[in-house]
Amino acid sequence: MLPLNILDITLPLTDPILKFFVILTIILLAPLLLNKISIPPILGLIIAGAVIGPYGINLMERDSSIILSGTAGLLYIMFLAGLEIDLGDFRRNSSKSLLFGMYTFLIPMVLGIVAGLYGLNFSTESSVLLASMFASHTLIAYPIISKYGITKNRAVTVAVGGTIITDTLSLLVLAIIVGMATGEVDPHFWAQLGVSILLFGCIVIFLFPVITRWFFKRVKESVSQYIFVLALVFLGAVLAELAGIEGIIGAFLTGLSLNKLIPSTSSLMNRIEFVGNAIFIPFFLISVGMLVDYRAFFRDFETIKVAAVMTGVAILAKYLAALFTQKSFKYSADERRVIFGLSNAQAAATLAAVTVGYNVIIGETAAGEPIRLLNDSVLNGTIVMILVTCTIASFAAQRGARNISLSESISDNKKEGRFRENILIPLKDSENTDELINLSVLIKRKDNRTGVYALNVINNQESDPSADGKSHKILEKAQQTAASADIQLNTLLRYDVNVPNAIMSVIKENKVTDLVLGLHEKKEFSESFLGHTTERILGSSNVTTYIYRPVQPVATVKRNLVVIPENAEEELGFPLWVIKMWNLAQNTGSKLLFYGTKKTLDILRDVHKDNPIEAEFRLFDDWDDFLIITRDMQPDDGLIIVMSHKGLPSFQTGMKKIPNYMAKYFSDYNFILIYPIHTIAEESENRDLLNASLLPNFNKFEGIGKSISKALKAK
Repeated sequence: MLPLNILDITLPLTDPILKFFVILTIILLAPLLLNKISIPPILGLIIAGAVIGPYGINLMERDSSIILSGTAGLLYIMFLAGLEIDLGDFRRNSSKSLLFGMYTFLIPMVLGIVAGLYGLNFSTESSVLLASMFASHTLIAYPIISKYGITKNRAVTVAVGGTIITDTLSLLVLAIIVGMATGEVDPHFWAQLGVSILLFGCIVIFLFPVITRWFFKRVKESVSQYIFVLALVFLGAVLAELAGIEGIIGAFLTGLSLNKLIPSTSSLMNRIEFVGNAIFIPFFLISVGMLVDYRAFFRDFETIKVAAVMTGVAILAKYLAALFTQKSFKYSADERRVIFGLSNAQAAATLAAVTVGYNVIIGETAAGEPIRLLNDSVLNGTIVMILVTCTIASFAAQRGARNISLSESISDNKKEGRFRENILIPLKDSENTDELINLSVLIKRKDNRTGVYALNVINNQESDPSADGKSHKILEKAQQTAASADIQLNTLLRYDVNVPNAIMSVIKENKVTDLVLGLHEKKEFSESFLGHTTERILGSSNVTTYIYRPVQPVATVKRNLVVIPENAEEELGFPLWVIKMWNLAQNTGSKLLFYGTKKTLDILRDVHKDNPIEAEFRLFDDWDDFLIITRDMQPDDGLIIVMSHKGLPSFQTGMKKIPNYMAKYFSDYNFILIYPIHTIAEESENRDLLNASLLPNFNKFEGIGKSISKALKAK
């Protein structure tokens, strides 16, 4: 029997098992309990940290283990912000992010300096440093935005982009002011700071993606990939600190640099978000709460005065920046609330600035007391400011995000029922199961979580007693891969002497719209390189079919060259595969290079105008000179060829040579062959899509691009 006195239950707790249990209990219960009275979960964790911290009931100290976990959580928030940002929107909104970044930096700087000089009677150096604390902010409300699923919203993109600008400038001000206070600012200081920041930026932005792509191509094991990414986050933070800026900048830039290599719908992304939201980020919020000292209100009037001025100026400055941004770009009130909620919370950079400023001694009093760049009142006032701004930011972000999410949901519900997307993946063995599932996840609509099917067909005339067991293992592996990407995979097992007939029956029974096939097992290419089973399916199916041969993970492909035959737009399935290509580009961040005739490319440019992705359009109309494409192929490229059947408008005689070309010139590249639908049965799910938005324009090709754009927006 275990004696009760074996546990150390004196306060503060020191037993590591008991401490971890208490924190996990708080992470579990605090959001649930406070959510009932409409308090955001983030604020609940901060309040819980204040209650159990050294200034509360002193249940546990803010020791090195809490600080380590909290720091990891902060870096995780910044990393996720960079990873989840839509780089296409970020580029298109870069000027807006720059303007917001200047608003949210300059307004707090001006108000902060005035408040420091004339409201608090601080020196110029102390006032500038105080103002830099107001200018910086922490994306503490970002998990709320992520929870409501609006991370791609334009206001979020602008706010996140502006964060990196204002935090970088604020931390540079910190480095300069500290250097001035200690007499270290000279030409050597400026040269060293500039060179170190430039070197840091080049390593993270250019070298990190190269290393990551190399690693992902060679290591498929999921745990190793996650640990590798986590190590890069901390390496980015370390490099940032070595360059003389805060680690949060390094974590954010690491997220940006890996953005294209970790698709938002991938299993790796799902693991990153899960671990962060479950462990790291809650630890950070609790650690912030432990800093709150409510007794600072009752110590002296000076502390109350400083805290009131700091809090008031910080809130006013960030609100004005959000308001000016709203007016400048004609955003809605809810988008202003989201920008204000994301930018109002003071925590990470603010703590860094006040800690550094408090530790810088600039002189002594007559009594021998140290004169600090930032005094005790500012230190205590900062804690109060953090609590108040985090509270207001959480409520503002939650209200704005909830309203935006609700409006988007209403809009989606109006479009719901337009068509249902069902993707079927026949699997023969487990060799390429993961890649076939991953491709299907990347080309599907983001809201489609239940319309993906995996099929294995057993020849019922085979005498192999282990056939059932092998089939179940293949389907189980497929289900695990899909589950890691948060997709509910429907597994189907069929017994049939004829595999193509079994597949066609499943297509009809489940109203399949897209078929994803792997290349057959033969290693040598020939005129029948697709395999007899695939050729029979192509001859009788009315679904868009993708034949995929992976050489490297699809997420590591930098560019996909999409070769389109003349008159492709005249075939019924044209808009369906175009939509899938847009999904692939948006989900992976890879660039699409379209090769086709002027007529086809003009339609695709129309789509691109309304739904921008990273793309180029190049004239190509001679399939007898197909190998001209090889001049443009680069390492880590993929090739996508739109095929057709004899007798259809876009069929080219040069398509007969594709098997030999694949074997001789493109064997080292990923490739996808797309066979668009050419007839549609009345009961087909594809007809619902075409009738809803595309078919009315199909006999007059003017307007097809706009119709596809409409369908893309309705995803």
